[in-house]
Amino acid sequence: MRRALLLAPVLLAAAFVAGCGTGDSSSARPGAIDVVVTTTQLGDIVRAVGGDAVDVHQILKPNTDPHDYEPRPKDIQATAGARLVVVSGDNLDRWMGDVLDNAGGHPAVLDAGVGRPVTLPGEDTGPEASRFDPHWWHDPVNVEYATARIRDALAEADPHATAAIDAGAEAYLAKLRTLDTGIAKCMATVPVAQRKLVTDHDAFGYFAKRYDIDVVGAVIPSQTTQAQPSAGDLAKLTTVIRREGVKAIFPESSINPKLAKAIARETGATADHTLYGDTLGPADSRGATYLSMMVANADAMVHGFTGGAQGCSVAGL
Repeated sequence: MRRALLLAPVLLAAAFVAGCGTGDSSSARPGAIDVVVTTTQLGDIVRAVGGDAVDVHQILKPNTDPHDYEPRPKDIQATAGARLVVVSGDNLDRWMGDVLDNAGGHPAVLDAGVGRPVTLPGEDTGPEASRFDPHWWHDPVNVEYATARIRDALAEADPHATAAIDAGAEAYLAKLRTLDTGIAKCMATVPVAQRKLVTDHDAFGYFAKRYDIDVVGAVIPSQTTQAQPSAGDLAKLTTVIRREGVKAIFPESSINPKLAKAIARETGATADHTLYGDTLGPADSRGATYLSMMVANADAMVHGFTGGAQGCSVAGL
């Protein structure tokens, strides 16, 4: 009920903006498929697959937290005129249901990650409880699956653009396979006993499973950043870090690093290597695209695991 009340003034503003003709739709390319996506990762993937055949309105911006979103008038307006809406699923972007309900229109809606081949359990309790861990994009195999689903949804939205969309998808799938192979080679250079991961929140389970990394703990012991660690949680994490000989704690780009850095100081670990967890970075950052974000994360981890002795780069991307 509270969410619906909050949306009321936003909807009025959206109607005013639409009436004035100043919305995003005025810049859309003639004939392009109007697509609304929720997350930065999905925006990048849809643009890579669709190319000139798509005009993408991306709701979340770089370095913003998907767990903490409030609708804006232009998001509602764009959704009202969209032919396709792509969501990430598993309650990561559950707020999109309210946007869809209030925007009207009749877009096709694709949950890009549903049915993915690699799944990890979600959390049973908390503000964003879900059946599966919602951070599925940290495994490139899942992104290959999502890419195929996005390709099919775009082709269905505009059958005349199928050839271009298929070509974009094939090129992107080849890059995903190169990415996966390259990161695996990087991690293979680090002894398994040194691959001990502590992050700001529990967002990297898929990455860890794919590349045989031991998740020791997280500053926020939850898959959502909306949770808050207790003093007991932090004391327990500090003990585990010391016992396991963890060399690095990895802050995340969209979360205040204050707690991660405080724990690093207390335990003697470093907190110098930032990861992209829930979001891509801005255009001028190492995490500007999904592919570069994954390489940046792998590079940061290898540096952290090895005390700065090694890094990671992937050729061919």
